[in-house]
Formats: sequence, C-alpha cells, structure tokens
Amino acid sequence: MTRFDFSIHATDGKARTGRITMRRGEIRTPAFMPVGTAATVKAVKPADVRAAGADIILGNTYHLMLRPGAERVARLGGLHRFMGWDRPILTDSGGYQVMSLSDLTTRNEEGVAFKSHLDGSRHLLTPERSMEIQRLLGSDIVMAFDELVPTTATREEQAAAMARSMRWAKRSRTGFDAGGAHAEGAALFGIQQGALDEALRRESADALLDIGFDGYAVGGLAVGEGQDAMFGVLDYAPGQLDPAKPRYLMGVGKPDDIVGAVERGIDMFDCVLPTRSGRTGQAFTRDGPINIKNARFAEDQEPIAPECACPVCATWTRAYLHHLVRSGEILGAMLMTEHNLWFYQTLMQDLRDAIAAQQLSGFASAFRARYGQASARAAG
Repeated sequence: MTRFDFSIHATDGKARTGRITMRRGEIRTPAFMPVGTAATVKAVKPADVRAAGADIILGNTYHLMLRPGAERVARLGGLHRFMGWDRPILTDSGGYQVMSLSDLTTRNEEGVAFKSHLDGSRHLLTPERSMEIQRLLGSDIVMAFDELVPTTATREEQAAAMARSMRWAKRSRTGFDAGGAHAEGAALFGIQQGALDEALRRESADALLDIGFDGYAVGGLAVGEGQDAMFGVLDYAPGQLDPAKPRYLMGVGKPDDIVGAVERGIDMFDCVLPTRSGRTGQAFTRDGPINIKNARFAEDQEPIAPECACPVCATWTRAYLHHLVRSGEILGAMLMTEHNLWFYQTLMQDLRDAIAAQQLSGFASAFRARYGQASARAAG
C-alpha cells in the first residue's frame, strides 16, 4: 500500500499537473480542498462533495479539538468514519485559528496557551499536541505547527516568528514520527513562513528542506496583503521549495487567485469561499460572482450558469434559488453551496487539462478576461 507518492505528469511553464497517491485514494493536482471545519463541509453531504469532483477535504484541528474532542473522535473510529468521508483528509495544525479566534492568547517557545471561544476553557497547543490531535483524528495529510504574524508586523517580528516556526517544524517532525502516524499511512507537510520578505522565505525554505517533509505549504498569505503582493511572493516562493514535492498555498482563494497561483507552480489549495459564499447567496460563474438575492433574479428562469453541468443548474432556476435564499430556506444554502463546489472543481479540472495540453496561458488569459470584466461590471 502506497503511503505517499507525488508524480508530475505534465508541466506548462511553472505550472504542473500530476497526482498524489495515498492509501485512501488519489488526489489530482492542481487540487482544491473544500473546507470541512467541524467534520462537515457545511450544507453539503459528503457524497455530493465527492460528486462535485473533490478528491480531498480539509478538517480543522482547533475546532475539532474543542468540539467534539480529538479523543472522542478517535473512540468513534476516526474522522473519516465519523463524518462519512472515505477519501483523504488534510488537517491544519490549529495555529491560525488559535491566533485569530482566541482571546487571551499567550505565545512562548513551548507553544500557545489560549482561551476557547466556545466556553472560555484554557488549553495549551504545542507542536507535539498538534501532532497527537491530528493522529487521533486519523488525518492523511498532517500540517506542522507554526506561528503566523500579520504581513504588517515589523521585519523583526516576522523574522522571530519564522525562526520559531522552524523550531516548531522540527518538533512537529519528531512528534509525528514518534507518534506512529507515518506507519499508519499519514504524510507530514511543512509550512514556509516569512511574510513578504524573500530572504526570510529562503531561510524558512532551507530550514524545512533540511528537516524533510512529504510536501510543503506556502503559509502567511491571503491574510489581507492583496493579490499583487501575494503573486509577488509566489513569483519566487514555490521555487525555493523541493520541486519533486507538492506545494500547497494555504487559505486561497478567489477563482482568479487560484488561476494565477497555478501559473506560478502551486499544486494544492483550500478556502472557505465557495461554501461561505453559497450560504450568503453568492454564486460563482465564469462571468463573475452573482448575488442571487438581487431583485433582478426574482423571475429569471435561467439556471445560475447555463454552461454549468452541476445538478443545481440542471434542475432549478435563478428565480427559485432567489426565492429560497430570500426566504431563509435551508435548501437555498445547500443548493448554492453545491453549485459553488462544482464551479471550483470544474475550474481545477480545466486547469489540469490546460496544463496537460500546454495551453495554460491561453486558458488563463481567457478566464481572467471574462471573469474579471464581469466582476468589474458587477462592482460598478
């Protein structure tokens, strides 16, 4: 049984298309991972997530450790059995949520002490505990524990956080190996930090490569720096990492972010955008996002996107979805989210096909022209 294998099948410029093979299935790359924060991709059944084309989903260490608890999930057979998803799951380390959601957070070399946003209880999350939680959940791809600081922090603060993240990466590697997750078929990814600073990114990459991981994430982006700044980092950061291993851009993103990142060599993505937007009435189309609550859709008998092959567009009209969402009906959130997941997975398949055919540049230019012009018109 293959524990973890990454093969690149075709390249086009810096872009790659390939396949990750693990014990629970294959992951086609470039891949988009729907976010299943609390053991569910919100508003969509696992079978429908798979039908949309997803090969892997993301689970959240912070939320699951607080509720229902990693030990409870383990007693109930692990996260896959608990939620009814039998394909690969990547779990984040919990570090980002600790920093962004918790009050009274205290960071030191040991880890992060924090107060639960649910009940105020106190917890300590360390690299070793993060590895233990992810092992108890039964994660297929485990993320190293790291420290994130805003891109607006001083260079000294960024350098200190990056250096600590690399020390925590080493401890994550040790804890992962000691806990036996490797033997159970899991893989471990390291996370590059360094904000927008090329030298810090290089130092981080060198440290991670020295430790050795199955894959590498570009962390610390999509936190408000803007697309131009993000792409500026992606012009060099993926090239600092091992070209034979997958490259994962955490927390990205908008469809045009994904296209630009694929052009720059990124293989994996995750983001709450398709699910969160679906629940608030926003649908993604090749002509840009639309707000289905808009009055102009009240009697529109077209599907969300006429060229879309998803079950929602094959069955229901914009008028019906407008009614559901405006009425606060649960079905509205379900159908809008399902459509958005299909949109994202179809985009990933189109990117894979374009790379394989050596036509990525033309596809990306055409996508941006259509999507961007429509989005600009909607904004105006």
